[in-house]
Amino acid sequence: MTDFLWKKGSEPDLNPRAMRFLAGRDVILDREILPFDIRATKAHAAGLERIGILEPEDAEAIRSSLDELAAAVRAGEFTLDERYEDSHSAIETWLTDRVGERGKRIHAGRSRNDQIAVAMRLYLRDRLDLLSDVCTRIARTCLESAESQVNVPMPGHTHLQRAMPSSLGLWSAGHAESFLDTAELAYVVRTWLNASPLGTASGFGVNLPLDREGVAEELGFRRLVLNPQCAQNSRGKAELRALDVLGAATGDLRRLAWDLSLYASQEFGYVRVGEEFCTGSSIMPNKTNPDTVELLRSVHSTVVGARTELDAMLALPSGYHRDLQGTKGPVLNAFGVALEGLDLVPDLLRSLRWDEERLRSGVTGDLHATDRANERVAGGESFRAAYRAVADNLDELTGLEPEESLAARVSTGAAGNLCLDRLWERLHELGRGGGLE
Repeated sequence: MTDFLWKKGSEPDLNPRAMRFLAGRDVILDREILPFDIRATKAHAAGLERIGILEPEDAEAIRSSLDELAAAVRAGEFTLDERYEDSHSAIETWLTDRVGERGKRIHAGRSRNDQIAVAMRLYLRDRLDLLSDVCTRIARTCLESAESQVNVPMPGHTHLQRAMPSSLGLWSAGHAESFLDTAELAYVVRTWLNASPLGTASGFGVNLPLDREGVAEELGFRRLVLNPQCAQNSRGKAELRALDVLGAATGDLRRLAWDLSLYASQEFGYVRVGEEFCTGSSIMPNKTNPDTVELLRSVHSTVVGARTELDAMLALPSGYHRDLQGTKGPVLNAFGVALEGLDLVPDLLRSLRWDEERLRSGVTGDLHATDRANERVAGGESFRAAYRAVADNLDELTGLEPEESLAARVSTGAAGNLCLDRLWERLHELGRGGGLE
């Protein structure tokens, strides 16, 4: 391993086990963070040049070398390994090896504390963009299904009991709107955390006239985290809010997957999941299992676990504490698992094959009871009197067509008035950036 950045030259060597414990999994985790750390370091070099800490030719040499490192990382020609303590030491070692003593000047005006804080915000910003994108893609797929299934009747359920006539269009549009809500929430949280902590150093500021605003603008941040202590205290806080949004998405996914698990069972028999998303049993030749759906249902638990881990870890006083090193792992794992799962959903939805006859036959006469009660109300009865009269004569609700019930349900958003055009408009607005800056 190269020398630790904090070595002063007079300390005894660390206990080998303590060294492994201190390093943790940083080298492995920082492989995801490294591109963002490089980007922030390049902007920092430009800022140091503007205040005269770096000569123009030195700053250019550093930026050029950082571009080479970024290219090597993208090409798989450079990998963080046991030679380095973390991404920060790898960057500084790379620069020193290539531009000599000039590379050692890059750490002026910053600490590893604000270095990782800004890299993580860049990472979270990127992942929230990916999350918003995948949520809008899922919503688009659901809306396409809703348009083609708008008049396909199905039983609506409450308490897992058949309740009222519904439609596949309403079911699909309902999931579409949920994912649109989450996509918009991702934009909101992205906007909130899009603030630069770089230049706050160890949490107390530095005695250099850093061009914090210019560096933040170069990195695409909309504002600064002004107070150095706040910058330190926001470690983990920003990650928690990002995990809240991720949990909203995987919560939407869990409910969708639960529906499909039920509907694909023989007991419901409403839908078949594409075989490319199913597996067989190792012992029962007759089985085909919708395993992908079930695994997607489990993704939410990873996000909940990550959020719980961070929430427990952040029981700290103000300022930096080494405990905060542990915030990276849960966040990176949660986003990795969740985004991979969510990315499968559009293709999974397109693979579904619905049994429209089975769906229609599930809309039995008694499911029209609420419609009949409302019809009596329209004729002048009080709702409670109509409710009791219909309840006493459920056996009379026969020969009713579910399509008529759906067409009559004209309240805004209901089966006869799904307002898909409004949902499409909202999706297109989100695709243009949601109007949130």
